Amino acid sequence: MANLIAYYSRKGENYFSGTIKSVAKGNTEIVAEAIQKKVGGDLFEIETEKNYPADYTECTVVAKEELRSKARPDLKKYLDDISAYDTIYIGYPCWWGLPPMAVFTFLEHYDFSGKKIITFTTHEGSGFGGSISQIQKSCPNSKVVKGIAIHGSDAKNCEKEVDRWIDRSIDR
Repeated sequence: MANLIAYYSRKGENYFSGTIKSVAKGNTEIVAEAIQKKVGGDLFEIETEKNYPADYTECTVVAKEELRSKARPDLKKYLDDISAYDTIYIGYPCWWGLPPMAVFTFLEHYDFSGKKIITFTTHEGSGFGGSISQIQKSCPNSKVVKGIAIHGSDAKNCEKEVDRWIDRSIDR
């Protein structure tokens, strides 16, 4: 069984429990790497062709407009083929209860029929929000599993929590 860990993660200015901090590696990327370390597989970063503003507040304005308009931003790259993957972990920060629109660009680019999609998210209080049902709508012929929600402020120390989650997940 081959695993793919695909994720969108914001580097630079991020929101941490009421303050804005700059990070070299995004929270979701840290969680994605912890999952890969535990289950193996390939990592794939979902990156937008057009970068979001470096300023956190400006980024939220752009991202909220994308959400409002249901935009599907162009991605820098795509995988050639996902047929070798049985299980696909999809990771994202939860923005207003949903993944960034770039995650939907990624999901709608491929046929996930028969695949198991295990979600993971980083957040500052919203958990998964309404993201699971929206991912199910984008991938109707796949099995979407609610995975793990990590508080973004705790991402840098998530490895033990990720390990426990995966160890408890009998049907990976």
